[in-house]
Amino acid sequence: MAATSPAMTDRDFRDEELLADVICRLIGDVRHVAVGAASPIPATAALLARQRGCGRPYVSLLGSRAHTFFTDGARELFDCAGQGRIDVFFLSGGQIDGEGNINLVGVGNYDHPKARFPGSFGSAYLYYVVPKVILFRLEHSRRTLVPKVDFISAPGGSADNVFRPGGPVALITSRCLFDFDRDRRRFRLASVHPGHSVAEVVENTGFDFDRPPEVPTTPAPSVETLRLMREVVAPQLAEVYPQFVKNVFGIAATSG
Repeated sequence: MAATSPAMTDRDFRDEELLADVICRLIGDVRHVAVGAASPIPATAALLARQRGCGRPYVSLLGSRAHTFFTDGARELFDCAGQGRIDVFFLSGGQIDGEGNINLVGVGNYDHPKARFPGSFGSAYLYYVVPKVILFRLEHSRRTLVPKVDFISAPGGSADNVFRPGGPVALITSRCLFDFDRDRRRFRLASVHPGHSVAEVVENTGFDFDRPPEVPTTPAPSVETLRLMREVVAPQLAEVYPQFVKNVFGIAATSG
């Protein structure tokens, strides 16, 4: 049985477990979920969705030998996405704005940026062709959730005459969950995580967003969900994310 991390909060679950559970529910009943690099929480959610669905959806986890059928890495990922064979993908950004645009290039002037991010890679392409793109950003601040990104690596919306089967459906952060209205190109506050408030979300969000009169609290993971994550999913994650698994689930990676 997997041991829980000694840094557990007084709620009996970690923030990472809450976010993974929320993302898992957003994934829904689909055929194929792909997870890119440096995405341990979405990877947890994807493997949890597979476990709940008894093998469905199929999960392609880049960087893994055990949890992917890709033999040509990202190039094969792009081919599958273009053929309509990937239903869910995940993107983040150094900046995300209220129209769902993401910035993976840098802050400030393009030629002389104040900060440089890893780069756009295939984000724009995947944003256009994958039907359900879930955005995630752990740091929820006015520094990261901005009125307008300094550089558009991947646009949240397109002109009406552009054929675009893909795009954002939600944004999950350390404080809350936003839904995304593709027609209006605008976020709507769907729920606030336990221990946080609507006022806190408003104070720390740089863009405007819609919200209902009563904003619900994000449901906590069930006992069974936590058991699956800690005992079944965490050992599967250790191949690609050993430090994450150690920090969150208290499981040390083993060799062999």
